[in-house]
Amino acid sequence: MKPNNKGTARLFQNTYLERLTRTHIAVPVSLFIIIAIALTAYGFKHGFLNVLSAIGLFLAGWFIWTFLEYIAHRHVFHLHPDTEIKKSIQYTVHGNHHEYPKDKDRLAMPPILSLLLGTMFFFIFKLIFGQFVFGIVSGLLFGYAIYLFIHYAVHAYAPPKNFLKYLWFHHSIHHYKEDDRAFGVTTPFWDWVFRTMPERKR
Repeated sequence: MKPNNKGTARLFQNTYLERLTRTHIAVPVSLFIIIAIALTAYGFKHGFLNVLSAIGLFLAGWFIWTFLEYIAHRHVFHLHPDTEIKKSIQYTVHGNHHEYPKDKDRLAMPPILSLLLGTMFFFIFKLIFGQFVFGIVSGLLFGYAIYLFIHYAVHAYAPPKNFLKYLWFHHSIHHYKEDDRAFGVTTPFWDWVFRTMPERKR
């Protein structure tokens, strides 16, 4: 699919559903940072966390997020569209972003859907980590907020003149040269681990 740097896709004929697919990036970024802070504060208030455990669990949650980001992007967002149903789902979820990568209103998942997924992950992680879930999920949600901010910046602004420009370069390769590589947005670490780094010669 050839990227078009102008325009937008129409995903639903229903005006209300179509509006729900669009969001200003400040809404989910602010929302998930606030929730991350609230989870940490709750953990401290009820004695589930102390300073050391909060820092360690926060960083662990952030690291887990980078893995989930890679897996979701590679295996869910780039679902192989071998049927018409899969093709429709893939385009609605992510394909429209590849067709119109500069559409600023669709650079983040709608907050309602991301809140539902975040709640699901909270209860799954609560079964795994028990009371430490407040530190783990706060780090995970903060990682998600950082991902949203970086993803938006990469598509909306010119690359900075510092080491962060590598993230612009890496993600641009995914969009404009090799969409089966460079799945990491906030870090190329998992691309290196799973051997989906772009080829240097390209």
